[in-house]
Amino acid sequence: METSVPGRAETRLQAKILTRLRDAGPQSRIQLSEHFEVSRTTIGTELGRLTALHLVEEIGPAASRGGRRSTVIDLAGHVRFVGIAIGATSVSSAVTDGRLRVLAFERTECDVRRGPEPVLELAAEQGRRLLVKLGVDRPLGVGVSVPGPVDFSRGIPVSPPIMPGWDGYPVRDVLGRRFDCPVLLDNDVNAMALGEQHTGVAGTVENFLFVKVGTGIGCGIVAKSELYRGMDGCAGDIGHIPVADSDAICVCGNTGCLEASFGGGALARDALAAARSGRSPMLGELLERNGTLTAADVGEAVGAGDPVSVQLVRDGGRRVGEVLAGLVSFFNPSLIVLGGGLTLLGHILLAEIRGTIYRRSLPLATRNLPIVMSDLGARAGVIGAARLVSQEAYEVSR
Repeated sequence: METSVPGRAETRLQAKILTRLRDAGPQSRIQLSEHFEVSRTTIGTELGRLTALHLVEEIGPAASRGGRRSTVIDLAGHVRFVGIAIGATSVSSAVTDGRLRVLAFERTECDVRRGPEPVLELAAEQGRRLLVKLGVDRPLGVGVSVPGPVDFSRGIPVSPPIMPGWDGYPVRDVLGRRFDCPVLLDNDVNAMALGEQHTGVAGTVENFLFVKVGTGIGCGIVAKSELYRGMDGCAGDIGHIPVADSDAICVCGNTGCLEASFGGGALARDALAAARSGRSPMLGELLERNGTLTAADVGEAVGAGDPVSVQLVRDGGRRVGEVLAGLVSFFNPSLIVLGGGLTLLGHILLAEIRGTIYRRSLPLATRNLPIVMSDLGARAGVIGAARLVSQEAYEVSR
């Protein structure tokens, strides 16, 4: 097992160097000096201290630029983070290196409604198992995401609609004791947005929206390259924006919420009604075979050309698009990235969301607006959770 545990940055420049190495990869001393506009002596001093703290290491000489060769610096090879993404129906964990490259990953089906104790026990077991597999004693930090509103400063969920028993539960503190390191908690879509920003299609975009369409529907907002959480941490909770043509009862207690109209549970509900009424013989066959229907069954029926299932997806995509059109007019993003389980429904969903946004938004706001699917899948959340805690770990010690 590894025994050297890295320390923490002691100056703001040290913290900036660590973040630069995380996001841009190995850098020569000259590159760091030029990027931060400080002398090579200053860079050398700070790198010497970071080396003593077991946070960076030399990995070889830089390419010659004439004269004495500079040295290439990278984050220390033994720096490790754990990212845990707790979803409505699954728990995923990953161990990353200092640059947030996934070294080990595990995903297990799990209903978040089982409550915090068994779900967090599963998450901790996953994380510890991956650490042992990699020969790591203790990570530098653990980032965790959950599918509900979070008090970021206290590390607790706050009245999460689809997480009974989790309100006020000390998730951060419980996992902090299990892993013996700093732990940060955020909601799932914020973590996914950070993951997309770090290693996905949004890596070079300063202003974008990450929209998760799954059991719940939410939106991560990145403005000027910074995640925006809002006053109390609930910015982007678009799943509870009302849509005009729905009176479905939502788990939050209101009616007509977007999530109640086209979340994973809503799609399964509407598919079940279509199967039982005989409107869709194909869904009826799937119901008879499986005993119930899920969003995945709708996707199977869509792939087989079932017109009722196709219409369910189109109706849902239109509703999502109508809400996003309002956000486009308000925020004017450079990019919209769609993720979450329901994006597996594929091109029909993407095309309906795109078409609705383009029809309902002003041309000026959409003429340079790509709307794309995330290609990170289940790893967006764990990478984002690891990035979340890396920002804390690389900051100046308090």
